[in-house]
Amino acid sequence: MRRIIELVACGAFALATGAAADDLSAPNAAGVAMGHLHYVVRDVAANKAFWVKLGGRSVLFNGTTEGIVFPDVVVLLRQGETTGGTEGSVVNHVAFRVKSLAEIEKAGFAVEYNAQYPGVASVHTPEGERIELFDDGLATNLGFTIDGGGTDAVAERHNRKLAVPIIAHHIHLNVPQDQVAAAKEWYATHFGGVRGVRWRYEAVDLPGININISGVDAARAPTRGRMLDHVGFEVTNLEAFCKELEAAGIKLDRPYGKLPSGFGLAFLTDPWGTYIELTEGLRDL
Repeated sequence: MRRIIELVACGAFALATGAAADDLSAPNAAGVAMGHLHYVVRDVAANKAFWVKLGGRSVLFNGTTEGIVFPDVVVLLRQGETTGGTEGSVVNHVAFRVKSLAEIEKAGFAVEYNAQYPGVASVHTPEGERIELFDDGLATNLGFTIDGGGTDAVAERHNRKLAVPIIAHHIHLNVPQDQVAAAKEWYATHFGGVRGVRWRYEAVDLPGININISGVDAARAPTRGRMLDHVGFEVTNLEAFCKELEAAGIKLDRPYGKLPSGFGLAFLTDPWGTYIELTEGLRDL
C-alpha cells in the first residue's frame, strides 16, 4: 500500500490509500484529467465485488469507504439511499472498453449483448446500474474524429488497440435536443476538451474520458442524489482553475478549499444537472 492521501467528496471520504499516480491520465493543457466516479449504494460489499471482478483494484478510503481503481478512473462507493439509478438522469450511463467481452462472460457476468451493434454489451451492478462495455476486437463504434480534422495525441487513443484488459471510455450525457451544441461547447471551453464526434455522438475528449452527448426530448434529472451522485475531474493548479471558472460566470456549489494535507477540492453543477467534483491531489501519492 502506498502512502495516505486525503480526500473529501460530499463529506463521504477523507483519507485514501492505494490509488497510484500513474493510474490517472496526465492532464491536458487546461490542467484537467478524469478522476473518479462516485456511486451511492445500499450494499457496498456486493458492489465492490462487482467492480473488482470487472477488473479493478480494491482500495480503502477513510478506513471504511471502498474504492476500486481502473486505468483512468477511480470508482468510489458510499453507503446510502438514492432517488434512483443513473438512467433517467442527465448522465445516462458510463462505459468501459475491454479487450474481450467473452472473457467478461467467462468471469461470471450476465453479459447483455446489443444485437444491433457488434461488440457492444452491458452488465449490471448488484443494484441494477447499467455499465456499458465495448469489445476492443469487435466494436466498430469506438473511434473519435476531431472536428475539422487534425490530430490530438491524447484523443488518438480511441483509434488504437487497447493495451490493458479494461479502461474507462466514456460518460454519456442526455440533454435537451436544442442544447447538444451548448453542452459540447461548455465542456470544451471550461475543461479544455477536444471537440469531435464519437461514432454518431457529439463528443468532447478529456484525458481519461470521452464525454458523449445525446439530444433527448426533455431535460433529465440532476445526478445529485442518484446512484451516480457525481463525477470527478483531477485538476492541476485547482485554485487558479476555480478562479477562472468563477470569472466566466460559473457558480461553485462548494468553493475551492484546501485540507491541512494540501489536498484541494471544489464542487459545481453543469447547466444540465451533472454534479461535478474538482480535486487536486488524487494523483500525488
